[in-house]
Amino acid sequence: MMKEIEIVCLPEEHENEEALKAIAADKLKLSPQKIKELKIRKRSIDARGRKVVYRMQVQIYLDEPAPPTNFNINYLTVKDKKAVIIVGAGPAGIFAALQCILSGVKPIIIERGKDVKQRRRDLANINKQGLVNPESNYCFGEGGAGTYSDGKLYTRSTKRGDVNQVLQMFVAHGATEDILVDARPHIGTNKLPQIITTMRETILNAGGEFLFDTKVTALDIQFGKIAGVKTAAGDNLKADAVILATGHSARDVFEMLHRQHILIEAKPFALGVRIEHPQEIIDKAQYHCEVRGEYLPPSYYSLVEQIDDRGVFSFCMCPGGIIAPCSTEPGEIVVNGWSPSKRNNPFANSGTVVQINLEDVPGDDNDPFKLLRFQQQVEQAAFTAGGGNLVAPGQRMVDFVEGRISTDIPKNSYLPGVVSANLQEVLPLWIHQRLQKALPAFGRKMKGYYTNEALLVGVESRTSSPIKIPRDRETMQHPQIHGLYPCGEGAGYAGGIISAAIDGMNCALAAVKQING
Repeated sequence: MMKEIEIVCLPEEHENEEALKAIAADKLKLSPQKIKELKIRKRSIDARGRKVVYRMQVQIYLDEPAPPTNFNINYLTVKDKKAVIIVGAGPAGIFAALQCILSGVKPIIIERGKDVKQRRRDLANINKQGLVNPESNYCFGEGGAGTYSDGKLYTRSTKRGDVNQVLQMFVAHGATEDILVDARPHIGTNKLPQIITTMRETILNAGGEFLFDTKVTALDIQFGKIAGVKTAAGDNLKADAVILATGHSARDVFEMLHRQHILIEAKPFALGVRIEHPQEIIDKAQYHCEVRGEYLPPSYYSLVEQIDDRGVFSFCMCPGGIIAPCSTEPGEIVVNGWSPSKRNNPFANSGTVVQINLEDVPGDDNDPFKLLRFQQQVEQAAFTAGGGNLVAPGQRMVDFVEGRISTDIPKNSYLPGVVSANLQEVLPLWIHQRLQKALPAFGRKMKGYYTNEALLVGVESRTSSPIKIPRDRETMQHPQIHGLYPCGEGAGYAGGIISAAIDGMNCALAAVKQING
């Protein structure tokens, strides 16, 4: 017999099975010995009261053990089956490939960058020498931007598909089962590369193909239908369907589509800075304590304000994290954040950005590159303000709000270095002013947030794609090109690992349906 109930426990009890059984037994008014097994279904931290507690949805099995759980998936061989070309090996592309195999179709994944192991060398060159490889960096390469920038699996995209199916596929490939129960699941940059490698092995063992260091330069279109793709090496690869999952930073792909007269559109996005606090400040504010207890994880926050008819909000918050240089071309500064699985670094960082609509930027609203060019201009201004070599411009928080250049820069996690600068020379005035108003307002919501111990680092500009590739809602195909499936963050249909994975699987199902008639 199984019962599902909610229990509340202290932080020091949340991993103690006997303590949880005792709490559950007390709630059910029965002896703890009656409980043969307790399984946690959902787990979250509640810091609203004076005492921080864990809230858990648990399944209680009385007089019998829980049924065994098996996350293994049977991937049959597709070596000699019809093929779908998938351009991009980020979460959308990888999960599209896994879904193709489950649906009996062979995926051919084309990735401009390198595999996760080879990527590490290029990331080291970025961090230590300020050298950006335009084909292999924090955004391009196996696993996409998520592989080396955190592995956060939190999503609100529950209506797009089965989030739990995606999480279970991660578990089947090496992720801990904690991601199935935590309210804000997280894998960590140190663990995600091995999971991505295992997924690649699954795809290859089932007969799929990977082509690394291979750049698509044109779509092969015949009579309004996809016939395949052309690569920089001169190859013409054939397929009846192409899933375009190239991520939010593949600007040359947008140029390629425009060159081939394939419809793309400018899309609103958000831009601002990445803000770093000492983690202890965030813990103190969120847990209402002087020192975080050993049984609590580093705390996170989520903040939003409406300032002059535009949303200003925190984005991609990384407790115990590191700020990383995520430029994809020389001569620009782009920052992002990530955390290892233990989130044990001394700083907390978060993107803090302002919503940008088409009317905010001068120019022709029908120009699909209008917001992309604006994004580039701000990133180039940040590079100039930093003085080169990926050194980023920075300003202490109160100094930024009060219009002072900081006399010094606090210790921080950004490895290429931060130089004191006036961020008003980097950010457009209307973005700068909204951030100036929002930060004290955030401080009123969260005690201790508004402090000169916090550092603003410019710029956080790759929150989402500034271009959208349209597609039909029913068939998921581009309205002009039969067999072309725009997919994931780069096409404007996802915003994170989970939503991109779900979109990849949905596009794969649509492509399989099409090629099977």
